[in-house]
Amino acid sequence: MGPGVIRYRFAVTAGAYPRARTSSTQVTTLHLVEPLLAFGAALISLRLGGGLVARWRSRRAPQLAAWAGSLFAYAIASGALAWGAAAGWNDHSFRVYYLFGGLLTAPLLGVGSLLLVGIRRASGPAFAYVGLAVGVSLAVPLAAPVSGSSIPEAQTHLDLFPARVLAIAANSLGTLAVVAVAVWTIRRRPLGNGLVLAGVAFAAAGSALAGLGEAETAAFIAVAAALLYAGFVR
Repeated sequence: MGPGVIRYRFAVTAGAYPRARTSSTQVTTLHLVEPLLAFGAALISLRLGGGLVARWRSRRAPQLAAWAGSLFAYAIASGALAWGAAAGWNDHSFRVYYLFGGLLTAPLLGVGSLLLVGIRRASGPAFAYVGLAVGVSLAVPLAAPVSGSSIPEAQTHLDLFPARVLAIAANSLGTLAVVAVAVWTIRRRPLGNGLVLAGVAFAAAGSALAGLGEAETAAFIAVAAALLYAGFVR
């Protein structure tokens, strides 16, 4: 659901449709805008995460700490996205992006939702999972070197097991927890939960468009982070 959702691209057979001509000015503009949007998304996520930390310090509610961790992971993934878009992707920027965007953001978001409804036992497995995610992201070998300016496809550079299986499972469970808790408690928090669901949907839509080749912009990341934060603090 966020910058770390694994993207699968669908290619159109060459020559089936005439290609639109893209001027060098348009290409240069796109190359300049994407890093700026990603950097802006990183700043927004970092600021919102700091706001949740301030609330946690005053209230000591554990879900605020988990949500803050999720937004900080979102910020670091956005920074890696800006890094790759501006300077070109390499093995290091991809590992940072995959760890914080693909392995940590959605699961921590889901843990926060579980803690919100009083499932405190979720904190122990969450700590263990974070350690596992860091270990996998550092130790797993890359199937092919990472390069280029487009967001790297996980299936090109990582084997299915363990990195991609772990990301699929963790993101699915984290998103399921967020959506289930938001729907279950929506009568009690209609506006806040509606904003959380909108943030999840917006992030998923942005990832889907990027995977289809229709869009590859960090604007979706920034808007999703803002919606999620608004839903958390209502």
